[in-house]
Amino acid sequence: MKKLVIIGASGHGRVIADIAELCGYHEIVFLDDDENIKNCGKYLVAGTSCRVGDIDSDVVVAIGNSDSRQRISDSVDEKRLVTLIHPDAVVADDVVFGAGTVVMAGTVVNSGTRTGKGCIVNTSSSVDHDCVLGDFVHIAVGAHVAGTVCIGDRTWIGAGATISNNINICSDCMIGAGAVVVKDIKESGTYVGVPAGKIRTDSFGRKAGQ
Repeated sequence: MKKLVIIGASGHGRVIADIAELCGYHEIVFLDDDENIKNCGKYLVAGTSCRVGDIDSDVVVAIGNSDSRQRISDSVDEKRLVTLIHPDAVVADDVVFGAGTVVMAGTVVNSGTRTGKGCIVNTSSSVDHDCVLGDFVHIAVGAHVAGTVCIGDRTWIGAGATISNNINICSDCMIGAGAVVVKDIKESGTYVGVPAGKIRTDSFGRKAGQ
């Protein structure tokens, strides 16, 4: 019997549980560090993430925040971290996914692409040919990454965003929903708009001009 522990009792976690069932997991339990959460939909929350070592199972980390997903994933034996791919995703035969990556329904991942650990390729998004996604990258719902794009670790590509072909994006960036990236991004930060530009803040963390 295939057993899976999902760390992170949230809506995102329930979506991953649905994928896991379709992939043949017959027993699924959740762990979450909020001790007040006892259930996640129809699934039991069996304790906090520190219990992961006590349960003989595969593991996936269902946390959207890249820093938190990395921190918890790094505490789990990588051999236990599984990659889950929804049966309705279209994935080329030569795509390589890092441990702990999840690919949602309606996605397209084309030939030559590879990802690092703990990535999320979310519902109805696409990653075209020969792309490289670093560790803990999140391609959000409906975002589209054109061919030969390189995205650095922990970068979030927001819902509905578009990344033009042959673009490099550095680590630790947030690309806002609906943004269009048409040139390389070499400085970490938050980028919004069409074409995407960096949000500038003052020493108090406020947007410039506020």
